[in-house]
Amino acid sequence: MGSTSFLESVSENFDRVATLLELPSGLAEKIKVANSTYIVRFGVRLRGGLQTFTGYRSVHSEHFEPVKGGIRYAPQADQDEVEALAALMTYKCALMEIPFGGSKGALAINPREWEPEELERITRRFTQELAKRSLISPSQNVPAPDMGTSAREMAWMADEYRRLNPTDLNAWACVTGKPLGKGGIAGRTEATGRGVQYALQDFFRHEKDVAKSGLSATLADKRIIVQGLGNVGYHAALFLSQEDGARITHVLERGGTVINADGIDIMSLGKHMLETGGIADFPGFTENGAEMLEAEADILIPAAMEGVIDEQNAPRIRTPLIIEAANGPITAGGDASLRDRGIIIIPDLYANAGGVTVSYFEWIKNLTHIRFGRMQRRQSENQFQALIHGIEAMTGKEFPQTQHDTVVSGATEIDLVRSGLEDTMRGAYDTISEVWNTDSRVPDLRTAAMLIAVGRVAHSYTSLGI
Repeated sequence: MGSTSFLESVSENFDRVATLLELPSGLAEKIKVANSTYIVRFGVRLRGGLQTFTGYRSVHSEHFEPVKGGIRYAPQADQDEVEALAALMTYKCALMEIPFGGSKGALAINPREWEPEELERITRRFTQELAKRSLISPSQNVPAPDMGTSAREMAWMADEYRRLNPTDLNAWACVTGKPLGKGGIAGRTEATGRGVQYALQDFFRHEKDVAKSGLSATLADKRIIVQGLGNVGYHAALFLSQEDGARITHVLERGGTVINADGIDIMSLGKHMLETGGIADFPGFTENGAEMLEAEADILIPAAMEGVIDEQNAPRIRTPLIIEAANGPITAGGDASLRDRGIIIIPDLYANAGGVTVSYFEWIKNLTHIRFGRMQRRQSENQFQALIHGIEAMTGKEFPQTQHDTVVSGATEIDLVRSGLEDTMRGAYDTISEVWNTDSRVPDLRTAAMLIAVGRVAHSYTSLGI
């Protein structure tokens, strides 16, 4: 018997909480299924011939609009994967109290097989197909980067949408994850990895939760395995090692694993990967691959593909804590096996919500047409400077210079973005933890998170009279 598919895993998790919430069967079915999935096959004349590409855009729920969700470029992309990811986006936005519905898109190509100028032509044609059906729009459907795409592709999509809608004042809000010079927001590139860091910090702030894992109540010196050093894995590993004192002991990537019991220098490894295209020849490299998921450590961060932990290898996982930086890295069967063994899982719909949270901030920035902090930064600096002068006058002592700049400096855009992200992550975890620790029907954090999310979506539908 094969492993449960990604869509089946998402559906099983939904069915479990729909039963706990005692949702009427009709409402449960309405929330569970995708509202619509558009499949497009379009041609682009490249390399002396007509090349045909297949793209997808699934809208899971429109209880809030616009709907939100990334577009990935991956050769294995299909309808089931896109619908599963769209459903996750619905629950993720509901959990984080972000006023978006859930959507997701994909183009079934390997971006490494195409030159940048070819990718641009393909992306612009895909955008045209989406725009025809309002599947890219600041008010209806807002894509973002995902696996295989980046700020570059988002800039192409936004520019193409703007060309098609030259009088739309908010055209640049049609996608998020754009470059800073094209309406992007500071901190978007690091956002999902930063959110993973905040999620772990929040977990370790809750003594009852940490006690269930058997770990000591601090992130410092925790041994961490990271699977996948793409954008999310790299930033999560970098922040956890540089700012929280954790040790990244294993990094799994294509072709092998880098191992260092004393802690891998993530910045150096990232630079090595940019220069060489992989992790081979980096100090500590071994050709051992997926089996390193089963190495001994404190925390496992799967940050690459869905379904990497299933009922086959779950019994061999040895880390007491797993945080899902990727979408759906653990199948329903693997999840049940790990839960039975008492392994704590911080679920994807919370753990990797940093990306959509900061995308929401970018969308707001684009609609208001003003950089965060622009109106109040200098006023805040002047106010705090006056306060310091008052303290110095009252005490007759000079304010410590080492603290002066920190106190006086007004918040920049990235300061405000990080503050907003941390507040959102912390508030969501408090709610999840409370449900986990007070509702005897809830066996784990995933069920708690889904219970909250599905409950909010159900309430939104019933309040609309559905």
